[in-house]
Amino acid sequence: MDGERGEVRLVGPEEGASYWQPVPANGFVRCILSGRELGTNFSMGTQTVAPGCMVREHAHDRHEEVIHVVSGHGLARLDGEDRAIEPGSTLYLGRNRRHAFINPGPQPLTFVWFLTPGGLEDFFAAIGRPRSPGEPAPEAFPRPADVAEIERRTVFGWAEQTPTR
Repeated sequence: MDGERGEVRLVGPEEGASYWQPVPANGFVRCILSGRELGTNFSMGTQTVAPGCMVREHAHDRHEEVIHVVSGHGLARLDGEDRAIEPGSTLYLGRNRRHAFINPGPQPLTFVWFLTPGGLEDFFAAIGRPRSPGEPAPEAFPRPADVAEIERRTVFGWAEQTPTR
């Protein structure tokens, strides 16, 4: 085998930075692969949305995203249209496509996210609180007062500031 060899990284089930998320998502994220750390053009992780909660509608003006549902049932709001999602559902979201994730059910909704170029992990770190595996979820907490500025400097072209179900 000739040529330069690329990076290999194995991340265990509880490894990687993890953050509790503020309202309205609650739940938590795991930032598993950071493009910046790997020197690649993508980042990857998981997000678990608590029962009765949601990821606000938003769009990425410079990024493409893939979402793959691994557990739970919910709705993906895609450009204003609600579509059912369940384990095995996969979404590709091109630039400037508005999307939200709603968990109306009694169980957590968990999905894997891939973002290219990367950077979503920077947003989650800026708005969340560090999480350790196995610790109980904190009481619901608000988004930072400067969340709109955090969104602008990370990976969002637009985000709903007053979430609606």
